[in-house]
Amino acid sequence: MKKQLFVLACVFILSASAFAQKKFSVYAIGFYNQENLFDCVHDEGKNDYDFTPNGSYHWNEMKYSHKLRNMSTVLAEMGTDVLPNVGCAVIGLAEVENDHVMHDLISQPALAARGYKYVHIEGPDHRGIDCALIYNPKLFTVRDSKLVPYVYDLPQDSTRATRGFLTVSGTLAGEHVTVIVCHLPSRGAGSYYRELGGKQIKALKDSLLHQDPKVKVLVMGDMNDDPTNKSMYECLSAKPEISEVGPDDMYNPWYNILVKEGTGTLQYQGKWNLFDQIIMTPNLLNKNGEKDYSELKFWKNQIFRRDYLFQEAGKYKGNTKRTTAGGVWLDGYSDHLPVVAYFIKER
Repeated sequence: MKKQLFVLACVFILSASAFAQKKFSVYAIGFYNQENLFDCVHDEGKNDYDFTPNGSYHWNEMKYSHKLRNMSTVLAEMGTDVLPNVGCAVIGLAEVENDHVMHDLISQPALAARGYKYVHIEGPDHRGIDCALIYNPKLFTVRDSKLVPYVYDLPQDSTRATRGFLTVSGTLAGEHVTVIVCHLPSRGAGSYYRELGGKQIKALKDSLLHQDPKVKVLVMGDMNDDPTNKSMYECLSAKPEISEVGPDDMYNPWYNILVKEGTGTLQYQGKWNLFDQIIMTPNLLNKNGEKDYSELKFWKNQIFRRDYLFQEAGKYKGNTKRTTAGGVWLDGYSDHLPVVAYFIKER
């Protein structure tokens, strides 16, 4: 029987008779698409006019403050199903506008109480949306960060620019862990561009492992594709079963949640998609029935759900409760649900 208790550093401990009463620390890693976390001020060179007081969303300080409060509430609760009062060590974010909103976000009481910090690098996206990362410095220490550009390879795309791959290297559980936060091109752009993104992410992952074969790499983000699509399954080589994962592959624990459980992180015309994924290198896995947790290893994953994240009535009952829908401000959250993966290491 598993027993749960806290230690001084607020790290969750597992004691299990199956492991001869050994103790384990658990770490939660999350991702959440913020769905247009914009401030109210125009940024030079960005097409962010919709999120100004005179724009289509009539975006103002009141709506912005509510958005910050709502998103910080979710971020602070992610991971608390397993780690009450602790939450996630690291959370990747998509669709944040700039450094200003990141500062305002981690200043919200729910996040400030745990001392969250952030990493953000301004990218070239024409709308001004970027990827970012928040982290608890008591659990994760940042070594370095960089924004690796998404590179278009067709002549007709020579003037285009989109979100790059935010790559943050750090120390988690005393080990070298690198997180790559992604937001691949939209479905409207065509599958070719997401497949190109999958190939570039794989090349980046391979280069990180070439520099340090022991680095544990987590690729996370809004992939705008399901785990079953070519960009993930073939180009990134993210496999659905641990037994299928070879040295150059990755493991995608979300594949079977979509295929076998029929659920996901966002809905389109009543059907679930699972665009929000956290994918990992083989050195984070126990294979062939092993239970070796002397190093950091994957334990389990979940789509994070709370009743308040869904519309409770009306035509779209059961859909995610967005900030705005059909031109109406709902004071909601996001069109995506968050995801969390848990990792264990013997103490």
